[in-house]
Amino acid sequence: MVVFKKVKFFELVFTDPEKVYCGGEKVTGKVMVEVAEVTRVTKVKLLACGVAKVVWSSGAQNCKQEMEYLRVEDTLQMEDQPSDSDGSVILRPGNRYEYKFGFELPQGPLGSTFKGKYGSVKYWVKAFLERPSFPALEVQKKFQVVDLVDVGTPDLTCPVSGKKHKKMTCMFIPDGHITMSASINRKGFCQGDEICISADFENTCSRIVVPKAAIIAKHTYLANGQTKVFTQKLCSVRGGHIISGMTDSWRGKSIRVPKIKPSLLGCHILRVEYSLLVYVSVPGAKKVILDLPLVIGTSSSGLSSRSSSMASQASSEMSWLDLNIPGTPEAPPCYLDIVREDHRIESPTAPLIDELDNICDSPIFMYAPEFKFMPPPTYTEVDANKNTSVQ
Repeated sequence: MVVFKKVKFFELVFTDPEKVYCGGEKVTGKVMVEVAEVTRVTKVKLLACGVAKVVWSSGAQNCKQEMEYLRVEDTLQMEDQPSDSDGSVILRPGNRYEYKFGFELPQGPLGSTFKGKYGSVKYWVKAFLERPSFPALEVQKKFQVVDLVDVGTPDLTCPVSGKKHKKMTCMFIPDGHITMSASINRKGFCQGDEICISADFENTCSRIVVPKAAIIAKHTYLANGQTKVFTQKLCSVRGGHIISGMTDSWRGKSIRVPKIKPSLLGCHILRVEYSLLVYVSVPGAKKVILDLPLVIGTSSSGLSSRSSSMASQASSEMSWLDLNIPGTPEAPPCYLDIVREDHRIESPTAPLIDELDNICDSPIFMYAPEFKFMPPPTYTEVDANKNTSVQ
């Protein structure tokens, strides 16, 4: 709300303030004006914008890039208010005047609303109130947009698999190898879905290793030919220890997709990607990592995707079913809630996993949990003379 001299009230209100819009939908609302004294208004203009922006400082150089998704300009009129030949109107105190507006979002791909450390995708509507001999007043309101990603398309329902073989050394002496293969039944998932992992591990080195899996978010910012990359480990599962000369298999091991925003892949300056890392922790050596790409979507038209989602629905405490209704998508969380400053890196994701694995995975040295014994309870002693002393 804006208050300025003759103008008592100036505000922009959406018809549905909590709505999250998709491409092709209509954004509607009204601009409300109330004056303290008789005021002539020449124009009420509307500007709607959607812009992706990336900016950061690299030494003395400022890296900055923008990409426009939406730009709509319009001049608003009141249906029941007579206007002069020049289009101006007279507003009188005691009345609240309303200027209605409405515009359609483009059908093409739109970047979902995003807020990160060095970039953002924002959508807003701004109204301007123009009067003779006075500076224009303006008021602005943001609205949320989500780009629908259907994970039921053929390219996202295909299985994803990979295999990794790494020779190990100990003090530059050959020390066997680690072999792993993993697969998931499809590439596209929605939040709340269970990702079922099939994997096989073989350990012929002298050390005891631990297999794990994690969902990783990767944010990429591009500006002036330079790139900033942030990664974040969202959730993980682990298997049992594999001793030297033994193998292990995962059948039915699963990991649930947390509450996150969909993948952002259509923007040239800002990308949000996800992947499932299946990896083996090796004491005294780098992890053996297998990267399986994921696409996190907002809806699933495919039967296999929907049936998998239904399996995880009963045990999920979060309400994610609204995401399967294209007309009423749920506003996902802010990316700042996911990416923290202390997890940013400028290199591949392997060092990040070292940072976040805080469980003792080096059974070369025996590890025994610490037990804390409870103190003895208070008690009474009764002697033969019936005299009681309490300790």
